[in-house]
Amino acid sequence: MSTKKFKTEVADLLHLIIHSLYSNKEIFLRELISNASDAIDKLRYLSLTDEKLKGFSFSPRIDLSFTEEGERILTIKDNGIGMNEADLNDNLGTIASSGTRKFLASLTDEQKKDSNLIGQFGVGFYSAFMVAKKITVISRKAGEDQAWKWESDGESSYSVTESERSEQGSTIILTLNEEGEEFANRWQLETLIKKYSDNIAYPIYLEYDQVHYDNEKKDENGNALKTTEHKVEQINTASALWKRSKSSIKDEDYKEFYKNTFYDSEDPLFYIHTQAEGTTEYTTLFYIPSKAPFDMYYADYRPGVKLYVKRVYITDDDKDLLPTYLRFVRGIIDSEDLPLNVSREILQENRVMTAIRNASVKKLLGEFRKIAENNPELYKKFIAEYNRPLKEGLYSDYANRETLLELVRYKSTADDGYVSLKEYKSRMKEGQKAIYYISGGKEDVLRTSPLVAAYREKGYEVLIMGDDIDDIVVSTIGEYDKTPLRAINKAGALDDLKSEEDKAKEEAKKPVAEKIKTALGDRVKDVVISSRLSSSPAAVILSDEDPSMEMQRLMKQMGGEMPEVKPLLEINPDSPVIAKIEAEKDEDLVKALCSVILDQALIQEGVMPPDPAAFAANLTRLLS
Repeated sequence: MSTKKFKTEVADLLHLIIHSLYSNKEIFLRELISNASDAIDKLRYLSLTDEKLKGFSFSPRIDLSFTEEGERILTIKDNGIGMNEADLNDNLGTIASSGTRKFLASLTDEQKKDSNLIGQFGVGFYSAFMVAKKITVISRKAGEDQAWKWESDGESSYSVTESERSEQGSTIILTLNEEGEEFANRWQLETLIKKYSDNIAYPIYLEYDQVHYDNEKKDENGNALKTTEHKVEQINTASALWKRSKSSIKDEDYKEFYKNTFYDSEDPLFYIHTQAEGTTEYTTLFYIPSKAPFDMYYADYRPGVKLYVKRVYITDDDKDLLPTYLRFVRGIIDSEDLPLNVSREILQENRVMTAIRNASVKKLLGEFRKIAENNPELYKKFIAEYNRPLKEGLYSDYANRETLLELVRYKSTADDGYVSLKEYKSRMKEGQKAIYYISGGKEDVLRTSPLVAAYREKGYEVLIMGDDIDDIVVSTIGEYDKTPLRAINKAGALDDLKSEEDKAKEEAKKPVAEKIKTALGDRVKDVVISSRLSSSPAAVILSDEDPSMEMQRLMKQMGGEMPEVKPLLEINPDSPVIAKIEAEKDEDLVKALCSVILDQALIQEGVMPPDPAAFAANLTRLLS
């Protein structure tokens, strides 16, 4: 016998699962049946693609049985791919999930009750310890003769020994604890199978003894004669929901299928079911989760779409089935035209798969657009979760950029919520030359920029682009509906609001601009006269080709090479501070004043002055 201790992470996770993570312990049955279905999926796939298993013949099925008297035992058996000794150690003795422990430590008590988390970590098997004091797994891998037994009480260790099994597959034997005894019951099991696993693609059989009483026949004590009939019944419908006609599927069916297939405890925001015929025949069933997947911004995120060919499972681990910016979509793609032995390498280049992918993207974006037009409240919920990944599409999906421009939303100075570019344009002032925006920082910092205040005072709406990718994305857009997008914190917008009076004032104030530039030296690229500022003495802006202050900061944090970018200082010609500089003869005092207004302008952009001590010293001198 080989007895091994669980790794520390596994022991911690087991304790959390058993005592905290599931608010509803009946979920364990869904998890074990789903695992059995996955095992059958894998064997069906390998029987078509693996040389060692090609032509492997079997009749897929899942069987459940139980004992109601004495020690209560529940057994779940499948004839799928099975496991050998190494698989049992890898799959049931360890949990290969990066950052699992750190993530679990960060969960709130409420989050720990979310059964969705189990599916995301792929550790549903361990949920059975909520109802079992001991679990035994007897498994034999397809193509091998030796079976193996894994056994554990879920505390600290497990054992693996040689065993026997007549065919490939796995048998999971749960010795139920007091919490789990209720599941050694025919009606309870039948109810749960119909509730959670009705659409599993393989038949699920329940084995039980049915007792009959014959009142016309009595035993020696005068009681009705009892006879027992052993029965085996198929409980689930075993049909792929996505292949059924849409008219035959209820809204509740769609939602239950989603929750059971994609391990979410909440209903989806909405779903999109397409059955395409013609040159390329395929079916898709896509869901939008009500909450963004927790790993949406992880480099190693798990894709959410499963690929089938003629109802045969192929993969659920291919990130190329949909573009990266739609990684939050969950669902099924089932093709009638792909070869059954399609490999992942072929998938990336296959003409049929490319056509399905392109059509699926257009269908999804088209549905998003319909919802935006016809159901604004639902679209608000969608945007709250998925606005940022849609913006990634603007950068990466040129073919669908026009549609994406209609879908993305931005914060604005004219609205409390999100606005579209279309809404902004409909509100533009007569004679307005561009769609104005500000980016390069957090939303609260951008909103308090003196440049934003200047545009608001003049009656112009400004889009607040506070997402960290806005800087990268907006520069690739250029224009919307033949109207240019222009950053108010870049030099390109300097002249848009300039009147003839402003031009005359600019000419008159050139000497003070030169004076400030001389005082600041190489700290600025240039000093320019503003026609926009009204209350602040100055603001920092950048040349059109330079990255924003926030982008510079992020690049430095990431250790990237970032050449020094010098800002332009935009000064308010009507400010008393600028007038003070203009009149002051003391060069040291002029330098102190100029340094302070530059540092103040940087602080207003959320940037720390390069020499905080010098800033404090200059400020103290001026105050005293």
